[in-house]
Order: sequence, then C-alpha cells, then structure tokens
Amino acid sequence: MKRTDLKILMLLALLSAFPPLSTDMYLPALPLLQQKWQQTMAAINLTLAGFFIGYCVSLLFYGPLSDKYGRRYPLLAGVSIYIIASLMCGISTSAESLTVFRIIQGIGAASGSVIAMAITKDLYKSSERQKILAYMGVIMALAPMLAPIIGGWIMTQLSWPWVFLFQALLGSIAWVGVYRLEEPIQERSEVSLLGTVGMYLELVRNRRYIALVLLFSLVVFPHFSFIGSAADTYIKRFGVSEQIFGFFFALNALAIMAGSFSCARIQKYIQAREILTASFAGILVSGIVMFLGVIPGPWGLALPMAFASFSFGLSRPTSNHIILEQVDKGAGAASSFMIFIYFIMASFSMWFISIGWGDTIKTISVIAMFSGGSVLAIWLLLPCLTSSNRDTPCLGTTKNE
Repeated sequence: MKRTDLKILMLLALLSAFPPLSTDMYLPALPLLQQKWQQTMAAINLTLAGFFIGYCVSLLFYGPLSDKYGRRYPLLAGVSIYIIASLMCGISTSAESLTVFRIIQGIGAASGSVIAMAITKDLYKSSERQKILAYMGVIMALAPMLAPIIGGWIMTQLSWPWVFLFQALLGSIAWVGVYRLEEPIQERSEVSLLGTVGMYLELVRNRRYIALVLLFSLVVFPHFSFIGSAADTYIKRFGVSEQIFGFFFALNALAIMAGSFSCARIQKYIQAREILTASFAGILVSGIVMFLGVIPGPWGLALPMAFASFSFGLSRPTSNHIILEQVDKGAGAASSFMIFIYFIMASFSMWFISIGWGDTIKTISVIAMFSGGSVLAIWLLLPCLTSSNRDTPCLGTTKNE
C-alpha cells in the first residue's frame, strides 16, 4: 500500500471510529456516575443512547450535504462540533447535562462515519473498496479494544472528565487530517437540499437496498446490548475493577478486529454469501452457548460474546460492500441511511437491555439467538439478495426501481 493510501486509510479509520471511541472509553465510568449522581442504570444509559440519537438524526443530513458541497467542509464542521461537545461533556455536573452534551457530541461524530464511508466509494473501485473497508474494520477495531483500557487507566490515575478531554484531542487530530485532505469527490450532486428528501425516498423504493440494510442491521442487537450492560455486569455482578473490566471488554474488540482481518484475508477465496452465512451462524451459536451457561463466572459472558464479536466483525466489511453496490449515485445519502438504521437499532438495543431484566446475561443470549437465527434464516431463504445480477427479481422489485 502506498504511503498516501496509508495516510488516507488511517484518517478514514479514525473518523469512522468516533462512535466506539466516544462510547467505550467512558464505559468504566458508568457505575461511578450512577453512584455519584444517584441515578438508575436506565438514566445513566441515556448518556449512551443520547449520543446515538444525535448521531442517527445527523447522519441523514451529512451524506447529502457532502454529495452537494464536497466531503471536506461538512467534515470540518462536524468534527469541530465534536471537539467542542467533548469539552462540554467533561464539565458536566449532572446526568441531564451530560446527556445533552452527548447528543451534541453525537451530532458532530456523525460527520466522520458517514462521509468516511462515502470517501471510500469516491477513491476506490469495487474490488479495492471491499479491501479498504476490511482494513478499516481491522484498524477501527483497535478503538473499542483500547478505549475501555485507556478509560480505565484515566479513571484510576485522573478522573472521568479527562476521558472527554482525551476524546477532544483525538477529534483535533482528525480535524487536522481532514484540513490537509484534498477534496475527493469528482462530481458533486446538483440536487437541492430540499431535494434530498427525494433522494431518501428513492433509496426506500430500492427494495433490494432497503432489505439488505434492515437485514444486516439486525446483527447489532447482541453487540450493543452487551455494550449497554457490560460495565454494570462485570463491575457490579462479578466485582472486577474498572481496569480489569477494560481488559474483558477489550477481548470483544480484539475479536471484532480478528473477524475483520479474517474477512480481508479470505474474501479473495470465499464468496461473500458464504462469509456472511458463517457470520450469522456464529452469532446464533454464541447465543446458544451463553444461554446454556456451560462456562462459569465472567468468562461465561466474555468467551461467547468474543465469538459473537468475531462473527460480527467478519460480516461488516462484506455487508457494507454489498449494500453500497445496490446504488450507482448518491453514495453519501446511501451511507447516511445505512448507518442511520444501524445505530437506531443500536440505540434501541442499549435501552432495551437496561429496563431491568432479572438476568442480563440470559437476556443477551436470547437476543443473540434471535438475531443470528432470524438473519441466517432470511439470508438462506432469499439467495436473490446477493445475486451477481442486480436486476434479478427480488422482493418484487429491481435495483433502483
């Protein structure tokens, strides 16, 4: 890989990693904040869900804006919002104020994820893009692997506000990288901002695209249910320290990275359909093992979730590639809508797991079995979804109908 390509890859990975960096780094602080502010787990988890609410809504705007005005300026504006909101999170004095600033932080973070995805379509052809997305998945997996470890260290050596100051620093590094980036888009959209509504309606009418987006987004349920409950489960139920929690959580991030890396290595030899079939089956199996409780202690959660995370990481580069292949123009809007649905389901799963289930681990296992099993069944019953001929009738329509 050329040095220029490597720099672009690192920048795109950093921009795409804003959500895990912004979420996983302060997971070790959640039990402390719950005790400090005398709030329920559900109230504290609103600081998680609030981030993704702001994130999701903003996704719908950044894509079309970047199609019309170029990638750099919306990115610079969004990353600036992220930096300022991170600093404000660090001076929050209540769960309510932290939730508000987290929503704003999510608004800024959205620019990085969606526009970075669109840039891959600007700069790389189909086969190259799949490889770049896989490498991005490997690098991005370092974020949720290292973030809770860094957060636990900051909690031990300093205090929780420094977590957000560190996030502001990472945002500043990304801002400089975007500032130095040459504008990647060659042909800008002539659609007015009001016309973006029509772009999204066109995407919704593309039934193959929307079916794939909804189907692949179902696999986020066990992953984000785990994120929303991991700190409470490991620290309160099993009594581990914040730093030890960081290492347990890092195991899942390492598994995602291994899955993405495996995808990058095998995609030349194994067809996309077989890769995704194995991924969905892996999530199903992990849920069954977790439900049976054959492994005692915290490892009974850590090991099955690591296998589910590996399967999740294995699926993402290929599934994202297949989704973007369903559109010929408006990659920014297509990326926006795809990630919007993805994180709407993520927000729902984090709320769902925090509403007071008797056994959180059993609940996650049921979610994994439902998610992996239902997606696997649909995937096998509708092979037309991955037909090499995109005009093959499927779900009663054709591509961009």
